[in-house]
Amino acid sequence: MSHLFWLEHVHVKLIQHLFPKPRGVARVDDRKVLSGIIHVIRNGLRWRDAPPEDGSNKTFNNQWARWFRMGVFARILSELAAEGDATGTLMIDTTYLKAHRTACSMGLKEKGRGRLIGHTKGDLNSKLHAVTDAMGRPVWLFLSAGNVSDYIGARALLASLPAAKWMLADRGYDADWFREGLKERDIEPCFPSRRNRIEVIPHDTMAYRARHKIENMFGRLKD
Repeated sequence: MSHLFWLEHVHVKLIQHLFPKPRGVARVDDRKVLSGIIHVIRNGLRWRDAPPEDGSNKTFNNQWARWFRMGVFARILSELAAEGDATGTLMIDTTYLKAHRTACSMGLKEKGRGRLIGHTKGDLNSKLHAVTDAMGRPVWLFLSAGNVSDYIGARALLASLPAAKWMLADRGYDADWFREGLKERDIEPCFPSRRNRIEVIPHDTMAYRARHKIENMFGRLKD
């Protein structure tokens, strides 16, 4: 079973306090289920293609959907990123996620929301807005339809930014309200001015060189 992914017991203990408490019947072993979920997602498999050694693919699917709705995975990622203590520099950017050609349900559903898919020049897409730490590890992720402006994601993520010295971004984030919002949080904006800005605002070009790390993060996620 060397080709399978298994979480170490020590890693499970680090996040076990974030698991919801079982009600009634005890859950299937959390380590086994999480390992199966990670194996399926990391390898781009369908749930039905989960190796039988990991357990029931129906259990993986149900547990993933239930914990996703409860925000369990978001809390796990946020806590692990915060413990990394590498937030002296933050980076923000977006990337397009091309929708499958059979994607549907773009509109709002009754008592719910749509699939966050929008029409763009590249056809149907979603857009992932991300804030990473100095090492390019995700701190916050925000998903929107592909035709939503980068500014919308920036507004959604601004209030929850951790303490930091720098914010690196490309020139697409050069807006006065965003610069002012960062400075209110004692974060120094470090991104080039828009080409049509009358008075160019200087930025630290040495610090800006690290911005490729968020691009690398997107690459790893898509891989």
